[in-house]
Amino acid sequence: MLIEETLQENPFIKRFEEFFKTNFKKEVEKLAAEYPEKRSLIIDFKELEKFDYELADELLENPDYLIEAAELALQEIEIPNLHVESFEPKVRFYNLPKDREFNLRDINANLIGKLIVVEGIIRQITDVLPKLKVGCFQCRRCGKIYYIKQDSNRVKQPGLCECKHKDFQLVAEKSIFIDYQKIQIQEPLEKLRGNEQPTTLDVYVAEDLVNKVSAGDRVKFTGILRLQKPKEHKVVYGRILDVNFLEETEKEFAEIEITPEDEEKIKELAKNPRIYEMFVNSLAPAIYGHEIVKEAIVLQLFGGVKKLLPNNASIRGNIHILLVGDPGIAKSMLLQAANRIAPKSIYVGGKTTSGVGLAAAAVRDDFGEGGWTLKAGALVLASGGLAMIDEFEKMDAEDRSAMHEAMEQGRISVAKAGIVATFKTDTSILAAANPKYGRFDPYESFIKQIDLPPSLISRFDLFFPMRDVLDRVKDSEIANHILKTHKVGEMLMNKSKEELEKMLKDEKMEELRNIVNPEIDIELMKKYISYARQKVFPVLTDEAMKAIADFYLELRDLGRKEGTYAATHRQLEAIIRLSEASARVRLSNKVELQDVERAIKLIRKSLEEIAIDKETGQIDIDIITSGQSHSQVSTMKKVLQIIKDLYREINAPVPMQSIIEACSNAGIEEEKIRESIINLKKKGDLYEPRHNHFKPIQL
Repeated sequence: MLIEETLQENPFIKRFEEFFKTNFKKEVEKLAAEYPEKRSLIIDFKELEKFDYELADELLENPDYLIEAAELALQEIEIPNLHVESFEPKVRFYNLPKDREFNLRDINANLIGKLIVVEGIIRQITDVLPKLKVGCFQCRRCGKIYYIKQDSNRVKQPGLCECKHKDFQLVAEKSIFIDYQKIQIQEPLEKLRGNEQPTTLDVYVAEDLVNKVSAGDRVKFTGILRLQKPKEHKVVYGRILDVNFLEETEKEFAEIEITPEDEEKIKELAKNPRIYEMFVNSLAPAIYGHEIVKEAIVLQLFGGVKKLLPNNASIRGNIHILLVGDPGIAKSMLLQAANRIAPKSIYVGGKTTSGVGLAAAAVRDDFGEGGWTLKAGALVLASGGLAMIDEFEKMDAEDRSAMHEAMEQGRISVAKAGIVATFKTDTSILAAANPKYGRFDPYESFIKQIDLPPSLISRFDLFFPMRDVLDRVKDSEIANHILKTHKVGEMLMNKSKEELEKMLKDEKMEELRNIVNPEIDIELMKKYISYARQKVFPVLTDEAMKAIADFYLELRDLGRKEGTYAATHRQLEAIIRLSEASARVRLSNKVELQDVERAIKLIRKSLEEIAIDKETGQIDIDIITSGQSHSQVSTMKKVLQIIKDLYREINAPVPMQSIIEACSNAGIEEEKIRESIINLKKKGDLYEPRHNHFKPIQL
């Protein structure tokens, strides 16, 4: 095989050859023995730096020239008993100096052609595609063959044949193709500030680097930054990273820099007996009230402890919260506040997301160059952090299906066009939804007013209805708080921060001061939460375990008396997660009784808000899991049996009036009779062959 150019005159070949013989003799022999199954020699850059500092420095500045020299040097080494005719391994470098690691948004034109390291989350990734490495071109007139090495993303053909013609065709069977994948990465979410949009970069991987990573993975890439020619004659070029080495990293919150001074502040703050109150007051000081909801969100930010069991099964530590409220009750503002404070988070709207935007998907698009592309959605990108989903009820059926698996199993599976992939979604969900009919009806059950299936609702650990109640005293307090918040905003617009600080020193302006300056600074809150999630893994004490078991059994006993289920293992695990999160707030490695009491308070409040059977006045978990209480199901069974008996008597569809009379005689109220008939029709136990006449499906 002829190659148009070689690097035999390259002065660095001998230096690399000496380096390999001195430091990597065994590794080279092992590579030769396993070639071509194994095709790369992996080099720690620090080893090269120790051996020849100038050579290492030159590699960083002229990687194309030096990497090819290293690969030619490998081919020059005499290897005994080489079992292949062609030995053309790759040389890959890792562990570059820290000053070669760049944030995606810090990459500039000065780095073109240099060897750099970037870290990002894989947003989308293509199928493995064939890429032309050496093209065999045949002159259409005289048939002469030319081999041209391809070093760009556009096919390079011979300029002019010896016969003075320049019409060539590619002979694919004599050309050399390599495996190739195109990947788009984006900045890790914890690097973003406020409402910054993540920067993206396209990276190319080839040969033995393909199929090493998946969409949603967090990966560190070492590669050469190149220019990408625009499709048209424009002066603005794109950027790509030609990858030499990659490694997957699982360091959640690693980008949150915590200095020794920060750590000292965090530990000192944790000693404050008001630490919970301080976090609650600092979450969203501009929002009046809703302390119980704020406390729940604070615990969600800290999260429980994820457990890995000996059989490789895992128990989630993520806490999921659903807020359902009247318009203008500050649901979205609470989500935005959590988004600002969470070290790693993403905010999306249920109405504007698609299956790809929220979950993950396999699609055909231009990025995949005609093939399939795996795309990671918001839940995948936020894995290890918090996903805020506004207008949760407006999701389509595809999104809802994905949410079931994502929330309970911590993953999303995609199977399409022969592609089967699993994405990690170790994500806490904070969702906000609106009541089905705009506002809450105080006389209707919570579940009936949410346009979400019970199977999805039951995945949440906590549920909070946020009602706009007509109360003159409370309305006055809210109005005053909103007015003061606006006043602070107006003052900020007209005065410098220093002038404002002087004004706010007046004791009479204490509330205004708290609105401007929350008790804990946002940046410190981020670092505190990040520190707790990385360093604190609390364990249940015997006292805490007994308190949790006692409460769980208390709920189960309540259910036994009424023939209902007041709690399931989901509520038990939710208490454990919330208790662990409470301990993390104190930076405690022990879950104590006070943590369990805090968790029980939230669970009890949540269940009392949405799972009370109005007929019995008791908690009935069936309301959440199936959308109907035990008493409703019992009434439905009675009504259905009466309809079956009436049908057998007349052998014809039963009129509504006959059903009402028979059920009323059995002590069932007319409203419940009509409600039961509607539900029986929905379940498919009853159908209506003609208006107000009903027939059971099975007798």
